[in-house]
Amino acid sequence: MDGNTPGGGPAGAPAQETYRFAVEEEVRFRDLDALGHVNNAVYFTYFEHARVKYFQHLGLVDVQGQRPWFFILAEARCSYRSPAHLGDRLRIATAVTEIGRSSFRMGYLITGVADGRVVAAGETVQVAYDYGQGRPVPVPEYVRRRIGEWEGRPEWANGGAGYSQPDSTARR
Repeated sequence: MDGNTPGGGPAGAPAQETYRFAVEEEVRFRDLDALGHVNNAVYFTYFEHARVKYFQHLGLVDVQGQRPWFFILAEARCSYRSPAHLGDRLRIATAVTEIGRSSFRMGYLITGVADGRVVAAGETVQVAYDYGQGRPVPVPEYVRRRIGEWEGRPEWANGGAGYSQPDSTARR
């Protein structure tokens, strides 16, 4: 798929019109590699920034990043579609695409603000985690409910109809 095709990305990444939340970033000099375009690892920082802002927007993380629930990143993937350069403004959109018992999947779509081209698409899997016990725990019901409300998936609350079974990543 070329860099101008909307949507598409790793399995489970929604089409561009599906994303209801996005942040913008300007490519900084420190983001570049020796070839003058954004280094591959920087895209994961863009994903992280959008993920944190998403949870702040939903009221699930306060400004200092503190809440009574925690998750760890279990998996991250990125498909690079077209290069981004110094000064480019990028739109990083994100959405929760699936919730399991103790894990949830997020999709990301990075597009150029000026031209709408797809720069990158990605996906992460997060696992709700109890650091005291050192093990995965169920995604809290209030988290499921709030995400379900925002994403238009009320069935995600309480593990109701449409609740995705946990994947093998969540059992690590």
